[in-house]
Amino acid sequence: MTLSLGDALGTGEQLVTVAAVLLGALTTHLTNYVMERSRHRRELLTRWDDRKLDAYGGYVDRVRAGIFLAVRLYEHREGIRTSELAEAEMVADLAEAERFRGQSFEQVMLLGGDDVVEAAHELHSAIRAIDWQATGTTTGTLEEWRELHRVAFRGINEFHEAARVDLGVQGKVSGERHPERDLLLPSARREGDSAST
Repeated sequence: MTLSLGDALGTGEQLVTVAAVLLGALTTHLTNYVMERSRHRRELLTRWDDRKLDAYGGYVDRVRAGIFLAVRLYEHREGIRTSELAEAEMVADLAEAERFRGQSFEQVMLLGGDDVVEAAHELHSAIRAIDWQATGTTTGTLEEWRELHRVAFRGINEFHEAARVDLGVQGKVSGERHPERDLLLPSARREGDSAST
């Protein structure tokens, strides 16, 4: 049996059609696979960004809570302001805050990028210096105490900057548009301090 030219062209067209359908199906499958994989990757990144945001925000919150407790203890110990709490209670509160801050610090270490981790280390060291002076482990003047706080708040800003970059947030929290601010002290205390130094 011999094929006529018309039959050969018909079979060739059918083969081209089948090949085009197979190619279309393969292309559709690959496109769906790539899109699904991309969607899954975006979901993972969003989930990790959410976890990072919680960890970064939680850490800064713990840092600030610890500073508040350290100030309360320091001012009580130095006779600047009395507290209704016993000193032992304030020391225990500060130790507990440090424990919680340490847990938050570990979350940052697990989730943070290199710059965030480095900024967290610097901030953690600055906060420890405040804790040590508050508890009397180290000594210093009131101005040295305030300088520890200035260093800590600069560290918080540096941590914020690194965290924002890591999370892909645009803008900055420092620089030309955000000048460095000093500690907020009541004006009467500022005048009294400058008169005594």
